[in-house]
Amino acid sequence: MRIGLIGTGRIGSFHAGVLARHPAVDALVVTDTDAARAAEVADRLGARTAGSAAEVFGAGVDAVVIASATSAHADLIGQAARAGLPAFCEKPIALDLPGTLGALREVDRAGSVLQLGFMRRFDAGYEAARTAVRAGALGRLHTVRAMTMDPAPPPASYLPLSGGLYRDCLVHDFDMLRWVTGREVTEVYATGSDAGPGMFRAAGDVDTAAALLTLDDGTLATATATRCNGAGYDVRMELAGELGQLTVGLDDRTPVTSAEPRGPAAPRRPWPGFLERFAPAYEAELNAFVRVVRGELPNPCDGREAWYALLIAEACEVSRQERRPVAIAEIADAAAARSGAHAAG
Repeated sequence: MRIGLIGTGRIGSFHAGVLARHPAVDALVVTDTDAARAAEVADRLGARTAGSAAEVFGAGVDAVVIASATSAHADLIGQAARAGLPAFCEKPIALDLPGTLGALREVDRAGSVLQLGFMRRFDAGYEAARTAVRAGALGRLHTVRAMTMDPAPPPASYLPLSGGLYRDCLVHDFDMLRWVTGREVTEVYATGSDAGPGMFRAAGDVDTAAALLTLDDGTLATATATRCNGAGYDVRMELAGELGQLTVGLDDRTPVTSAEPRGPAAPRRPWPGFLERFAPAYEAELNAFVRVVRGELPNPCDGREAWYALLIAEACEVSRQERRPVAIAEIADAAAARSGAHAAG
């Protein structure tokens, strides 16, 4: 099997390593807008370089992995669909709903495969929590708490391109709420704080955010995030039901210190970042994609999942800006109306 990889930044380079050592992958073709970076990855892994994404599509590849800048995702997904190639794409498809919907329509028209990179679906802890909830081990869920806390802010230049904290960061938690519980979010009430570094205010973003989400069975969930958690990288989900409680992401590297006399001490090696914490999950999702391409596995994370998670993120952003509860149906209806008007025009 020959696979093309578009984008060799931090996550793209990681994906390249997974693909290069996969026994079913005979050849890897990589490209990046930074040609020197692509050449370094190719030399290290014994891959071939291409001068552009178009050259990758013309290289006789059997599938493509898209790890480029977010702004290029939707266009590259469309190119892959029109070429009849299965595609794996890092989230998001696009930073807005019309762009996301347009790319999904291209995939549907072509009848091609798009697997989205929501890597937490392949994390052992989240998988175990999903199994427990679906089996009724916790009884009726009444409360879910999800959190993502980065140890340090990203570069200031990244913020205007990120889509904001809800779309860029909390979108993973929104996906996990749906995937673990099997329920849909119906309404959100969100707020945020830009009291940290001034670059967030300059970008119109927040460095810390919180959202209260109501699920369609009445379960209440909170989702919080920050870019300024100096203790380390902390991603958790706490699920509380009538019969028991379960926590994802609590281990000897979780950057939490108990204030209780008999509680655990601070971890010796707290998680430093997302790639270290979720490396096995990133590898598992790409291994699954190879199996999808080979016809051995149904698509485990269809591109439509990006649409549902982004609807929640969009609702949170509207709620934060307008200081009111927002129904998911309101956002979905508005997106459908805009899409219809665009198609008519």
